[in-house]
Amino acid sequence: MAVNFPKEEERILAQWTEIDAFQRQLELSAQKKPYTFYDGPPFATGTPHYGHLLASTIKDIIPRYWSMKGHHVERRFGWDTHGVPIEQIIDNQLQEELGVRGRKAVEQIGIAEYNRRCREVVMTYAQEWRRVVGRLGRWIDFDNDYKTMNPTFMESCWWVFKQLYEKDLVYHGAKVLPYSTALSTPLSKSEAQEDYRDVSDPAIVVNFPILGRENEYFLAWTTTPWTLPSHTGLCVHPDFEYIKIHDQESDKKYILLEVGLKMLYKDPKKAKYSVLEKMKGSDLLGVEYEPPFDYFKEEFKGVGFKVLNDTYVKVDEGVGIVHQSPAFGEDDYQVAWKAGVISDKRPPPNPLDPSGHFTSEVRDFEGQHVKAADKDIIKYLEKAGRLVKKSQIVHRYPHCPRSKTPLIQRAVPSWFIKVEHVVPKLLENLEKTHWVPGFVKEGRFHNWLASARDWNVSRNRFWGTPIPLWVSSDFKEVVCIGSIAELKELSGYTGELNDLHRDTVDGITIPSKQGKGELRRIEEVFDCWFESGSMPYASQHYPFENKDTFHDKFPGDFIAEGLDQTRGWFYTMSLLGTFLFDTFPYKNCVVNGIVLAEDGKKMSKSLKNYPDPNLIMDKYGSDPLRLYMINSPVVRAEPLRFQEQGVKQIVSSVILPLWNSYNFFEQQVALLKKQSDIDFMYDTSLETTNTNVMDKWILASCQSLLKFVNNEMSVYRLYTVVPRLLELIDNTTNWYIRFNRRRLKGEAGQDDALHALNTLFEVIYTMVRGLAPFIPFITDNIYQRISKHIPKELHYEDMRSVHFLPYPEVREELFDEVVERRVKRMQVVIEQGRLCRERRTVSLKTPLKSLVVIHSDPQYLEDVKSLESYIVEELNIRDLILSSDEEKYQVQYSALADVKSLGIKFKKDAAKVKKAIPNLSSTDIKSFMSSGEITIEGCHLVAEDLRVQRGIAQTPETKHLEVSVDDNCLVILDSFAYPELAQEGMAREFVNRVQRLRKSAGLVPTDDVRMVYKVVKDDNNEVDSMFKEQKPLFDKAIQGEIQREDSATDGALAEEDANVRDVLVKLMLFKL
Repeated sequence: MAVNFPKEEERILAQWTEIDAFQRQLELSAQKKPYTFYDGPPFATGTPHYGHLLASTIKDIIPRYWSMKGHHVERRFGWDTHGVPIEQIIDNQLQEELGVRGRKAVEQIGIAEYNRRCREVVMTYAQEWRRVVGRLGRWIDFDNDYKTMNPTFMESCWWVFKQLYEKDLVYHGAKVLPYSTALSTPLSKSEAQEDYRDVSDPAIVVNFPILGRENEYFLAWTTTPWTLPSHTGLCVHPDFEYIKIHDQESDKKYILLEVGLKMLYKDPKKAKYSVLEKMKGSDLLGVEYEPPFDYFKEEFKGVGFKVLNDTYVKVDEGVGIVHQSPAFGEDDYQVAWKAGVISDKRPPPNPLDPSGHFTSEVRDFEGQHVKAADKDIIKYLEKAGRLVKKSQIVHRYPHCPRSKTPLIQRAVPSWFIKVEHVVPKLLENLEKTHWVPGFVKEGRFHNWLASARDWNVSRNRFWGTPIPLWVSSDFKEVVCIGSIAELKELSGYTGELNDLHRDTVDGITIPSKQGKGELRRIEEVFDCWFESGSMPYASQHYPFENKDTFHDKFPGDFIAEGLDQTRGWFYTMSLLGTFLFDTFPYKNCVVNGIVLAEDGKKMSKSLKNYPDPNLIMDKYGSDPLRLYMINSPVVRAEPLRFQEQGVKQIVSSVILPLWNSYNFFEQQVALLKKQSDIDFMYDTSLETTNTNVMDKWILASCQSLLKFVNNEMSVYRLYTVVPRLLELIDNTTNWYIRFNRRRLKGEAGQDDALHALNTLFEVIYTMVRGLAPFIPFITDNIYQRISKHIPKELHYEDMRSVHFLPYPEVREELFDEVVERRVKRMQVVIEQGRLCRERRTVSLKTPLKSLVVIHSDPQYLEDVKSLESYIVEELNIRDLILSSDEEKYQVQYSALADVKSLGIKFKKDAAKVKKAIPNLSSTDIKSFMSSGEITIEGCHLVAEDLRVQRGIAQTPETKHLEVSVDDNCLVILDSFAYPELAQEGMAREFVNRVQRLRKSAGLVPTDDVRMVYKVVKDDNNEVDSMFKEQKPLFDKAIQGEIQREDSATDGALAEEDANVRDVLVKLMLFKL
């Protein structure tokens, strides 16, 4: 009966719950050396998707492995509970209720009510996460989880920040930062790079009348017309050569770079203009002009509206003259500050409210959002005669990763952490860590660290950890608080402080020590990446708790997240660890790529372009999903196009064969009990008396897998394990069991059967322990079924689950290079023989006369000879002929050109060389193989230029011979259908039908039956003699009596009309 793997997984899951398996594993390992794993916190505002399941699979496999290797691995789930994802949910609610959102809504309902609502929705999907992660088979502690909104977590964040403050790493300043008008807050550099999109923006060329020069203008090009009302200056490159032209159509004189003419004219070669003058950018320094708007004309009179020089101006962008709006461009700000246009006392024009709407300072566009105002500003410029050219440009533009709205650059007073000075130390610490894949460490993350800028750590939001700075009204007196106790002590607050959010702490003041009245907390909260980056300390409430044990487990042994975290969690953790303890807080980092829909597009719930993960687990099980994901490019930080067919393929290629191996073993154990009344028990002493080559080989294969897994897991390369797992399963099912069925069934005697069963048990027992971290359900399922065969002297403390057992040790004494070499060579011969049969479409059930194996190495032939019986039986041949005499079998050599290699080396001569190659004699090619070189048409060729092939001469006498070559081993199969072998071939076909009939009837090897056959069509009277003369073949298949048709044909267990080679026989099976 077919096994339902998903149902079996659910049964195992219920069993784990019943025995509290995860907690029991932790108890069993409590006194062992700790292995520290840090879990990056997700938001609980949505359900888990494949990206989460992939990360959870990696985060389950590695802790399971190290736990079985003798470590205590604490695994606590974590939740990211602050920040915009939660606030957006509440903003949407308030939009419906009040018609406003964001800051305006908070002003109406108050911060306390706003935060109450955030707290209410933050864990909306926590139970769904718990269910899905559990169904995946991941063992992790949800009951003892950490949340970034817990007061213990927040207090540790305060402590972290105070450490940085006391090291003089914190400062307040106005910098131009990526700014989300939808969220009314600046973002970090990393956040601003998360979501770039192709957008269409206006691109305009504006004129700037030069004062004192009639009809003469500077030109500037911009894609942000909304910044022009805040214009303070123009910038040119001091070393570039600019031109003054006369435009005949407008009768105006324009100054610009010559390469910028393409922005002015569709085809500069045909345009009607003349060059009047050429000048260096340095010659233009200080030239004054008329600004496009007069909103800030008086304020910047005398210092602004002049040409400045700076080398940031690019030759390939615009017209070579940059319009400057210092509040909305980082380079603009720096140049204007350096030139004295702006200063502490004269800040740059910044006429926007927090949501990106123009204030009354810009009277003509007051109340308009900056992006919406572009059209009206262009119309205004056109009407004023300042617009020279307008068009549209499609370009990549950053968007807010939360609100999906376009970002702007904006000068915002913010709190920063100094980073740039510590870059060398960050790079030094990076070298001490191990990353998989390595190219992420050496490329993407290294480059990110190398270009690290000071970190804007403050956000103008409400639901987050308040930055613990209390300041005087003039910002001259600043107190940084590092704990709840310190806040109480300095403020005199005597009440309970069970919450540290803004609605609780903003009202607490600290008396000034400098006579400045009351110090009040600044409004900002932390960037939520500061919180998640503090996770190694805050999740432990360090240093307020766990101070004695923390450093025994720090740095952590392992972390894993997606590629995007190189700019997020990986970065902030690395940064804070370096500041606090001069080290990264982790030793090993596994980076996964993203999971895409099958069509290569981003998975989208609205598009429904991917199968629901829950349905996949319900349909195929979690084990196949886990293996599918880790056996893909996604574990090498590359994208994976998710295909349901891939999961299904894992079931057929891994899960089912593994189960069938176990099932076959149990059937043979039952047969042993029936035939010999022996209850099988695993006996390690049998190894000392076992001389069977295949037994030795499969045990050695097991050790090879274990050794490989240990090596790969020590360097965290999960993606290499599945191919080797497939190899061992193939070796077990398609080689060991297939080649030892007779022994396992007891046909070679009881002692040999026990040796074979003992070997097969050890293979299965080793596999389920070795693969338990990867496929936890089926391995525990099989283990629990075979554990009854383990004698008590081999029991561990708790035998109820495979996950309570240690990882199997590699047994070096079981390696046997000679046996492994011999079997490998046997496999080559058999696979080539099968290939020959496939090419001739001759079934393995058809006996053939001979197979010739030709190899130049006598040891190779001797190895093949030692396993001759397996080759003869598997390939169903009468004679295996071994030879090193190629001439006897008319072996011929031919060559094929490596076209690419020849083309590169010989260019024009390559064609004539390629044409001459087929004319080479077999002797020429053999000589080439010996010397590694040959001259053809005057050209000298070496080994990599030619690919040599071997075959035999095609003659009427050899037309029935099929040749195949591999591993320098050539085989020749005689595929002729000799009459004397025909009867056996027919018998094997009928045996196959009988075996299929037994299976369809649900019979197992211990079921004895009576087979009755009725001849329906037999023109040559072959059937009766076949059943009589081939009786041994049928006896093995039927395990019962064979009778020709009699009157008792009712009540058959199963029946079939079998048509073989124009012979029709009705086959019927009856109970004995």
